[in-house]
Amino acid sequence: MIVVRIDESTLATDGTTLYADLAFLVERGQRPIVVAPSAEAARTIVKTINRTSDAGVGVSGADAGMLPAAGDSLGAVQTRLLHTLLSAGYIPVVEPLAFGMFGGDVEVRADDVASALARSMAAQRALFFHEKGGVIDSVTQECIGQLTPAEALTLAEDATLPQDLRAAIRAAALGVRGGVGAADILDGRIAHASIVELLTARHVGTRVIGTVFLQ
Repeated sequence: MIVVRIDESTLATDGTTLYADLAFLVERGQRPIVVAPSAEAARTIVKTINRTSDAGVGVSGADAGMLPAAGDSLGAVQTRLLHTLLSAGYIPVVEPLAFGMFGGDVEVRADDVASALARSMAAQRALFFHEKGGVIDSVTQECIGQLTPAEALTLAEDATLPQDLRAAIRAAALGVRGGVGAADILDGRIAHASIVELLTARHVGTRVIGTVFLQ
C-alpha cells in the first residue's frame, strides 16, 4: 500500500504520466491512495482516471467520518472505507477536508492528510510531490538524497525554505516516525516519477527513512 500526495504543478503539466503510472502500479499489485491538493483537483483526478479505467473514487474526509477534525489537527483516522475501496480494486482519491462534528467540512493541509493516512493504513511508502524535487543542501546546492526523521524535522523549522516544502518535509518525517517504511519528496512532473521511485533502484528526490517510533 502506498500514499501519493499530488501537487498542483504535477496536475498542470502537459502530458503528465501520473494517470498512466497509477494504472501501471495497480496492475503490478500496488494499492495507491491518492491525496489531492484540493477538493476541486480531486474531482478532476477522478474524472481523468475514469476516462480509461473506471477505478477512481472520490472520497471526502466526511465520508464515513474518515478524517475527523480535532481542533487545528486531525483526529483518529477511520480506515474502514479505504480498506473496502482498495480491496475492491479502486483508487481512492482523497479531498483534503476533515469532518467537522459541529459544522461544515474543515480544510486541512494535504500533506497532513497524506501523512495521517499513511500512518493509519500502515503504508509501505508515501510520496510527496513538490516542484522543488526534494530538499536542496544550502552548501552544495545539490538535492539531499536521504534524511532521518529527526534531521527532516529540524529542516522543517528552517524559515529560509518555502513554507509548502517545509510542510511536506514535516509530513514525511512524521509518517516515517509513525511506521511508514519510507517517505519521499520528489518532483511529480518528472516522467514516470512514482514508478521510478517505487519500482526501481533509481532515486529522484529526498527520502526520509530511519528509526521508527510507533504511535
